[in-house]
Amino acid sequence: MAGNLTRDEARERARLLSVQSYAVELDLTEGEERFESITTVRFTSDRAGAETFIDLAGARLRSAVLNGVELDVTTYDPETGRLPLPGLAEDNELRVDADCSYMRTGEGLHRFVDPVDKNVYLHSQFETADAHRMYACFDQPDLKATFELTVLAPSYWEVVSNAAPDRMEDLEGHRGKHGALQDARRWHFPPTPVMSTYITALCAGPYHKVTSEHDGIPLGLYCRASLAEHLDADNLFEITRQGFDFFHRIFGIRYPFGKYDQLFVPEFNAGAMENAGCVTFLEDYVFRSRVTDAVVERRAETILHEMAHMWFGDLVTMRWWDDLWLNESFATYASVLCQAEATRWGQGAWTTFANVEKAWAYRQDQLPSTHPIAADIVDMHAVEVNFDGITYAKGASVLKQLVAYVGLDNFLAGVRDYFNEHAWGNTELSDLLSALERTSGRDLSSWSKEWLETSWVNTLRPAFEVDDEGRFTGFSVLQEAPADYPTLRSHRVAIGLYSLQDDALVRVKRVELDVVGARTAVAELVGEVQPDLVLLNDDDLTYAKIRLDERSLRTLVEGGIAKFRESLPRALCWSAAWDMTRDAEMSTRDYVALVLSGIESIKDITVAQTVLRQARLATQQYADPAWRTRGLALQASALRTLVETAAPGSDHQLAYLNALTAVASSEEDLTFLKGLLEGTTVLQGLTVDADLRWTLIQALVSGGVFGDEQIADELLRDATATGERSAAMSRASIPTAEAKAAAWQTMTEGKLSGALLRSTILGFMDPRHPELLEPYADRYFAEIGRIWEAWTSDSAQSFANGCYPVLAISQETVAKTERLIEESRPPHALKRLLVEGADGVRRALRAQAKDASS
Repeated sequence: MAGNLTRDEARERARLLSVQSYAVELDLTEGEERFESITTVRFTSDRAGAETFIDLAGARLRSAVLNGVELDVTTYDPETGRLPLPGLAEDNELRVDADCSYMRTGEGLHRFVDPVDKNVYLHSQFETADAHRMYACFDQPDLKATFELTVLAPSYWEVVSNAAPDRMEDLEGHRGKHGALQDARRWHFPPTPVMSTYITALCAGPYHKVTSEHDGIPLGLYCRASLAEHLDADNLFEITRQGFDFFHRIFGIRYPFGKYDQLFVPEFNAGAMENAGCVTFLEDYVFRSRVTDAVVERRAETILHEMAHMWFGDLVTMRWWDDLWLNESFATYASVLCQAEATRWGQGAWTTFANVEKAWAYRQDQLPSTHPIAADIVDMHAVEVNFDGITYAKGASVLKQLVAYVGLDNFLAGVRDYFNEHAWGNTELSDLLSALERTSGRDLSSWSKEWLETSWVNTLRPAFEVDDEGRFTGFSVLQEAPADYPTLRSHRVAIGLYSLQDDALVRVKRVELDVVGARTAVAELVGEVQPDLVLLNDDDLTYAKIRLDERSLRTLVEGGIAKFRESLPRALCWSAAWDMTRDAEMSTRDYVALVLSGIESIKDITVAQTVLRQARLATQQYADPAWRTRGLALQASALRTLVETAAPGSDHQLAYLNALTAVASSEEDLTFLKGLLEGTTVLQGLTVDADLRWTLIQALVSGGVFGDEQIADELLRDATATGERSAAMSRASIPTAEAKAAAWQTMTEGKLSGALLRSTILGFMDPRHPELLEPYADRYFAEIGRIWEAWTSDSAQSFANGCYPVLAISQETVAKTERLIEESRPPHALKRLLVEGADGVRRALRAQAKDASS
């Protein structure tokens, strides 16, 4: 990002200024590289004569007039993105006339050309602080203002912003500044309610549009024209309506931003963005090929997450990025609650949450870069790397735990009070806690210190003794924390005892209690017969890793994992086994055996896909290298059988095939995949559509069966944006030194769009050929400093994370990382990513040692 606003600077500017309004005029008819941006901002200052600055990134500044006085434009620094504003009055009007740059990295105002029909599409992405790439503004969340927009665009474009347009004027034969003659249309959008700059928005282009209405709210769906046939509007509107009804009921305040548009935009950097009334989504959520219900469920969660942000984040906004979790954790928790209570996924949504969100949280929380949920964000560069599993998933997990502590009704009552008291304003953590304390009657100060202001995840273990009759003579829950993060928290947990009855693993007793301190005795279990499985944190009430005793683990590995009648306890056991594998308490080969023995019993498709992905990752990184080939072959053999025996046309059939493509290496398996692609092998119910074709091609390329010629032929067949990304990924995964060298050069030149960069990285880092990546460990450490300094934040992070030599699993990789940090003293955000990479290598070394010892 341009510049690096610090928290202290933001606080000082907020103390000095109050911003009333922005009026922004954009001309999008002026060329491919830049657009005209004229901003008039009205604001007050509490100290006449004071000086501040306004943000504007990478612009060509023509003029700036403050209170009728021309400012010296040479004081503007496009690198830092700051224009000094001297001699403020009590009431101020600033007019800034500039040419701003279109972006190709997904930040600011992103410009994309559809390879299918050559149409141009624009979308904005301003979080955390990229609004000033499109217009001059005080780009921080606590300087809210109204936002009025006027846009000149080609006449056949749709233009969408936070408000619905109130005027459109057609201009026939409009002649732009560069002399081009074209039909144009001027769109005017009236002032919005007050909002933070990062949730203002603009999307423009010949978007396909579908409209509807619900409960008085105009609804719109948009996608590129070439994707119109794939836009499943009925499902999208159904989820949207369910979300509005649920949130209106539990939040007690109607949706506050008028109309509600959802746009699926090309080359988006994230899953979605909560722009008020103008939500943008990753275009992959328009399914041009068949996907499993796990992907549909994820899309629904994303839709509901962004809708929840209309209240958490947009109506009431954090004062500074320390409290980013107030946005993201609440939106995550609220979206899963809505899925569980108001959609067809029902309580299964919490099973997905336990296996996906919490796994992400546990992984993030055990990195050296772990941080409290309520983080200490000193500047904008720090927050850029803080959109992580703690901010989203740990925070949501802890909120779920808080709900168990105070009760859902009390929790929601506190949330309603919070919205009513702080609507249109900015808040801090204390504001939320105060509201929850009033409605629950509980003092939450100690809870906050334990859960929001400390780091790391506790581990809970069962400890017990049994007599000659197999009955517990003593039972305790042990709580552990590492020396660096010694907090022992208060946990509300359920303990489930499960026994095999009629070939099913059935819960025969449940005890709920508070676990406090290092050891908590459970008197209620004394005298109970030791069951086949003891499950701590049954029902997933708290946020903690759980361990399985020897008998329980044996029950699972010997087939018990397949015998649960309910999905949630099975998911919790999968999670426990995965944590034990990552922590080198369970060997990789035992984990793979568990997966292969239990995968066919998993009816929840999200859990099935998750454990298959984890088994593959464990084998590629955590297995003894001498067993790795054997482990992958075992998975390929099992998956081949599952693909051929799965119910025709089922989600499981597709999921098994996708998993097979990621591990297939034998001539027999690759021939099977080639037959599916070419139609000589047919699986009943399976359609080899466009995306599946690319999945098969990438596997065949990685397996050495296909090369450049077949990739080029497929790109001719699928000359779309998705095809271009898939071809880039496939080219980078060709298993030759020459292909890797070409991909490396393409990536490090810095000319790829953000989307093509990410696809190329995925192919380049193909884990099936780690030996081809060995020369690039040193090259990564030589290049990363330059790339971090020269590239935009999102692209630099993509390279820093994606190309770290995670497959070079050796102490040497760790030493090289430490040496780079010591010698170059990189910026904090880059240091964090490097430290995380090295920690992954250390973890893999420990797990490999465990697997070798077994």
